[in-house]
Amino acid sequence: MLEDVANQTLDLALKHADLAEVYVEKEKNWDIDIKKDNVDFAKELYVLGVGVRVIIDDKMGFSYTSNMNKLNLMVKKAVFNAQANIKDENYSFAKKSEYKKVKGTYDSKIETLELKDSIEFAKSMISTAHDGKCQPTSGGFSARCLENLVKNSEGINCKDKSTAFYGYISVNYEGDEISTAYESDASRYMDIDPEWIAQQASKVARNSAGGKSVETKDLEVVLDYHAASGLLSTFTHSINADNVQRGRSVWADKIGKEVVSPNMSIYDDGTKKRGLGSSKCDDEGTPSQKTIIIEKGKLKSFVYDLYTAKKGKTQSTGNGMRASYSDTPNVSLTNLVMDYTDPINLFDVKDGLWVTDVLGAHTANPISGDFSVETNNAFKIENGEIKYPIKKAMISGNIFQLLKNSSSISKKTRQIGPFITPRIHSKLRVVG
Repeated sequence: MLEDVANQTLDLALKHADLAEVYVEKEKNWDIDIKKDNVDFAKELYVLGVGVRVIIDDKMGFSYTSNMNKLNLMVKKAVFNAQANIKDENYSFAKKSEYKKVKGTYDSKIETLELKDSIEFAKSMISTAHDGKCQPTSGGFSARCLENLVKNSEGINCKDKSTAFYGYISVNYEGDEISTAYESDASRYMDIDPEWIAQQASKVARNSAGGKSVETKDLEVVLDYHAASGLLSTFTHSINADNVQRGRSVWADKIGKEVVSPNMSIYDDGTKKRGLGSSKCDDEGTPSQKTIIIEKGKLKSFVYDLYTAKKGKTQSTGNGMRASYSDTPNVSLTNLVMDYTDPINLFDVKDGLWVTDVLGAHTANPISGDFSVETNNAFKIENGEIKYPIKKAMISGNIFQLLKNSSSISKKTRQIGPFITPRIHSKLRVVG
């Protein structure tokens, strides 16, 4: 079906334009919402949509539809939009390429998954939270099967099929006062464990009860996986080629220079086995690849889509991504790996703070890197041991300085969103 839609749309578009690109997406979702003790909402959703881009006289036009009977109208709208647009010589489509198979992105269990299975997953999290003496407040489970096809007039024809599974829960623990916690997990395979998710959330909520205050001062801080990924989203603006070209990156002129700790390398890898962002190609048809961004502390590259690559007189790194068929591609990450050498041990932290998660990471300044966020489920570290929970605290600093003076706590990593990161250790200002 995807091929038929793509061929028909491309034929229609090439009657009006010399260059055209079609993106077709077929998606099936299973979504479960938890509210308190109950499965509040359960649905199966099927979506088929197509987007078309045309280039006419260096002008780009785009349109989309979910009605396969209106492909001709969609193409006419794209042509009209191109004619109304301004010229830009940096518009282009991907050239014909060869694609390598990426392992671990599809689980055949999705073919027999039923809504009742998803409901049972959610119910298992609820009952496990109760077993952990906690009250669920919200949560959910989702499963997705996505097929997409990119085809263009330059010979690109890339079809991919993938699955993704995601579960999460928030809980309350009622001691002398209420403490809360959250946990989630995601995978390309139906191997996420509802009991583990709920047990982790319940354990952190219980351990957070009876929090003490903390003195305002500079402390060693250990950012757990969720906290690390939350703050890292600020730094990623600086490696996005669009921000670099617009003068919104402090690293714009730092290629070849040391920008982070020399014991750190960072790369974006769209071919990583079982990576949540892995695929044969990006949403423009450029083959996925591993891009070294920082090597042993030195900045080597930014991430590009086709537009920013042509503008920067370089090649796309396979980072042209769409939120859906109804959007045009933009520079985005696939799987961003934070790779540290020489990790330290928690025993080495004499006076510090363990931060499970942070609130307000979106308020950080993506250009300067300055942040001030509230800690969520923080614990005092003394002489290498987690001693007691902290009632309320904030941490502040600068993400670029944090990365310059950071190390990891062990080599073990988790993927949270696009970030594959260990627990990160640095020194930050703690405000009690």
